[in-house]
Amino acid sequence: MLRKFKISVDGKEYLVEMEEIGGTPAPAAQLPSAQPQPSAPQAPVVEAPVEPAPAPAAAPSAPAGADALSAPMPGTILKVLVNVGDTVSENQPLMILEAMKMENEIVASSAGTVSAIHVTPGQTVNPGDGLITIN
Repeated sequence: MLRKFKISVDGKEYLVEMEEIGGTPAPAAQLPSAQPQPSAPQAPVVEAPVEPAPAPAAAPSAPAGADALSAPMPGTILKVLVNVGDTVSENQPLMILEAMKMENEIVASSAGTVSAIHVTPGQTVNPGDGLITIN
């Protein structure tokens, strides 16, 4: 449905037509100087076919505790480079996190053994979400 509005910008008045997309239409207010005009024909709305959502990845091995290494930024886990039980050294890459179309290595903050991995490849994480636990 096309709706007309009269707006003023820097003292100049403009008549603007806008198409309402979805939602419930509000009753049109009659402007004193606006005269009703026939509305233009609307093009039919064609909806794109909906693709099925991808199957969820395997569940994480355990819920993250307070001692888990946390995500520094929002992003998607691309690869997990270690397994539960692996011994890791400080600054060793543990996983790849894609954020803002850049791949970021998540590295071990200390040496130890991987006791739990809380994410899977393809999973979206938020800042502070637990990723991996190293004891």
